[in-house]
Amino acid sequence: MAMHTTPVIVKLPTWRRRVLLGAVLLGFAALLGRGVYLQNFHKKFLQDQGDARYSRTLVLSSHRGKITDRHGELLAISSPVESVWASPPDVVVNAAQTKQIGDILQIKPEVVSQKLVNSERGFVYLKRRISPELAAQVMKVGVPGVYLQREYKRYYPAGDVTAHLVGFTGLDDKGQEGFELAMNDALSGVEGSRKVIKDRSGHIIEDLQAVKVPQDGRDVVLSIDRRIQYLAHRELVKAVELHKAVAGAAIVLDARTGEVLAMTNVPTYNPNNPVNIKGKTRNRAIVDMFEPGSTMKPVTVAAGLESGQYQPDTKIDTAPGTLRIGPATIHDSHAHGVLTVAEVIQKSSNVGASKIALSLDKKYMWDTFNQLGFGAKTHIGFPGEASGKVRDYKTWRPIEQATMSFGNGISVTLLQLARAYTVFANDGELKPVSLLKLQDMPVGTQVFSAQTANEMKDMLEMVVLPGGTALKAQVLGYRIAGKTGTTHKLGLHGYEKDKYVASFVGMAPASNPRLIMAVMIDDPNIAGDQYYGGVAAAPVFSAVMTDVLRMLAIPQDAPNNNVVIPDDVPGNVDDVREST
Repeated sequence: MAMHTTPVIVKLPTWRRRVLLGAVLLGFAALLGRGVYLQNFHKKFLQDQGDARYSRTLVLSSHRGKITDRHGELLAISSPVESVWASPPDVVVNAAQTKQIGDILQIKPEVVSQKLVNSERGFVYLKRRISPELAAQVMKVGVPGVYLQREYKRYYPAGDVTAHLVGFTGLDDKGQEGFELAMNDALSGVEGSRKVIKDRSGHIIEDLQAVKVPQDGRDVVLSIDRRIQYLAHRELVKAVELHKAVAGAAIVLDARTGEVLAMTNVPTYNPNNPVNIKGKTRNRAIVDMFEPGSTMKPVTVAAGLESGQYQPDTKIDTAPGTLRIGPATIHDSHAHGVLTVAEVIQKSSNVGASKIALSLDKKYMWDTFNQLGFGAKTHIGFPGEASGKVRDYKTWRPIEQATMSFGNGISVTLLQLARAYTVFANDGELKPVSLLKLQDMPVGTQVFSAQTANEMKDMLEMVVLPGGTALKAQVLGYRIAGKTGTTHKLGLHGYEKDKYVASFVGMAPASNPRLIMAVMIDDPNIAGDQYYGGVAAAPVFSAVMTDVLRMLAIPQDAPNNNVVIPDDVPGNVDDVREST
């Protein structure tokens, strides 16, 4: 007989239902509050996180501007290259693919693996600036999360010839030296960007929009003439090697406009492969200071002429070839006796220049130096330019005023020295200098009268003729005016024994100067007389001008001159400071 079980009904307390209902309602309230909180306070963050799952903003590189010479010849240009990058969270790769990529990019497989798999970053470069052909091989491997980015690699057609002027860029295409650095903002332009959508495998499936259109950089046209630059560089290299010098620098100016047609330095480097360049990137013509020696005498004599106290034929007694000032004695290389002012320049007499300087008011002499730009930057726009040094006239002692007359106790750059000679080529008007091509004739500053400037130019022409110190500066078919300089090299503890700086500044053609060239040879070989400005620096001027004057078709002003330059032109201690 079947037995029936009566179900037991358990009646739960009412409060338990209420508690459960309350808990559910509180949960919904918490979720609702959390939603409201996130929507109001973390909306942008959450949107960005969501976008990151399927969209990415890619950088669009701007095209860096070109650098050209005055005739449009390329000095720096960018060529397209590819950079391989990856988004590690999106990468799906196996060992075989890792090895393939490593072989193509010449990177060890373990390094590739570390970047692709083990990296905690969302963006890594595998290799930058490779050829488009090599980049295509990488993409054929087919690894999701690996992409290409178009970039540009800088190329310098003139190589080491223009290295100190143009400079070079770093891996990020930012200027590191020279005009690449000085005009980086103008050359760089502005990068752009675009937004894309990618699938779950990391492949781009749709371009959304160009968020920012790239703006290409501006082209820069230098005042340099690449042909003259090459000639100046070639001859400077020869001179430095011939005289076993430490270094050298040369500048060629357009005498009428002040534009720099050439500026070269030795030692130099290859900007296309800037390795082991320590100590070679310095543009000595602009950033190095040196004592100009007798190349400063024309300034002193011009100041004397301008003061009205002297004429070119005014006689000055330089006997017995020495001048004692307090405990110091100034020497000439030879005892010349009575010299005219013009002969003081031709023979490069330290005693004669000192006597002229000591007869001038200190402030007047100091003002002349300042008006010619000594002791101040030229503002040519080149990084690291030095200002030189001219001490305040209030601190001058007589011996210092005397030695500054022949270029000791004053420091200049080669660019300042070349610019100062524009007064003698332009009827006393000092021209500003420029490394950028000018569209209009610049307005200069009148420092000397036209009469003083032309008288000084005639004296400088005597320096290059027999009896002067710069016979080796002569150029067949042309009249030349210029001045040599030779000074002891300054070290940490004063003047260094048996170390010199040889220099020459000249103008051509002298009848109507079109070009000014300044040459500096640092520490030439002291064997014999090979360290003097007339022997080490003047021949560089002659060799360059011989080619440049003809190349520019500048008319000859001395077609019948027979240049005879003996190999044994004696040196002249024309401006080496010797004091006891």
